[in-house]
Amino acid sequence: MRAAFMPAAGVVEVGDFTDPAPAEGEVLVRMHHASICGSDTHVVHDGFHRPERLGVPGYPGHEGVGVVEVSRSTHFSEGERVLTVPPGWLGACYAELQVVPEQYLVPVPDAVTLERGLMAQQLGTTVFAMKRFGRPPGDVAAVIGAGSAGSYFVQHLRRLGYEHVVVSDLDPNRLATAAALGATTTVDARDASVVEAVRDLSGGAGAGLVIEAAGYDACRADAIEALRHGGTAGFFGYPERYGDAAYPAFLAFRRNATLAWINGAQLEPGLASFHEAMGLIEADAIEVGQCLGLRLDLEDAARAITVARAHGGGATKVNLVLPAGR
Repeated sequence: MRAAFMPAAGVVEVGDFTDPAPAEGEVLVRMHHASICGSDTHVVHDGFHRPERLGVPGYPGHEGVGVVEVSRSTHFSEGERVLTVPPGWLGACYAELQVVPEQYLVPVPDAVTLERGLMAQQLGTTVFAMKRFGRPPGDVAAVIGAGSAGSYFVQHLRRLGYEHVVVSDLDPNRLATAAALGATTTVDARDASVVEAVRDLSGGAGAGLVIEAAGYDACRADAIEALRHGGTAGFFGYPERYGDAAYPAFLAFRRNATLAWINGAQLEPGLASFHEAMGLIEADAIEVGQCLGLRLDLEDAARAITVARAHGGGATKVNLVLPAGR
């Protein structure tokens, strides 16, 4: 099989590998489509990789969809279409074939195309996040980062009834997409402040919920700065680096803020949030088309990860097409 892999830190190549075989309780999935997660760019370029996974075909891809080719599971049959949602360190979907433990699979309904079904992976992580963030009071909420996760958070916030949803990003194309999905105010972070925009809309009070979906320490600081007293800062973005990071602790204390980090949707019993996400896509209750525009071939995996690291070049999401998905 052909697969992308990391031969060394900071390097992605594509090569030929022996087809893997599933053990008891696992299935072999022929992958059709995969997506680049923001965490993948950190794994490749920022030293967040697992050393023992260097050289493993398909790593670090963990957002994938395909068809079961061989099953050694009592829960999934050959020919069944599935979303693969293993934890990031276990992911290997940047490959034509991937072995996946049965507990990390979600069926794709017949009414949902595989490409759209793929979007249930990241959408599921945002559904999981919203369960933790809740619905803090107030009419103003904000999202920092208008990538794929940010585009889902905008829709969640509007569904929760927030009158004002402020979205900040560095890319005007992504901001335009956010506006089309329901953002009521967009902020070009190159020359404007999301904190000031929130203060203007809230009469100086601040936002009840600010979701940081960009993955930068400065953005997490802005999230705290933009909060109202008793508000929640939802930290969805990946840590910027290993070790300690500075944040405005005294301000968070004075604001009586809740700081909620999100991790571990794959460990939720029954993969509940991923199943819920698939249902939302099937019902057309959440728009995912904005994440399907940019598709690159598996052979271009290194470039795809580089593009994703550079904010998608304006695209909301960067995806890979595997040979079976052409």
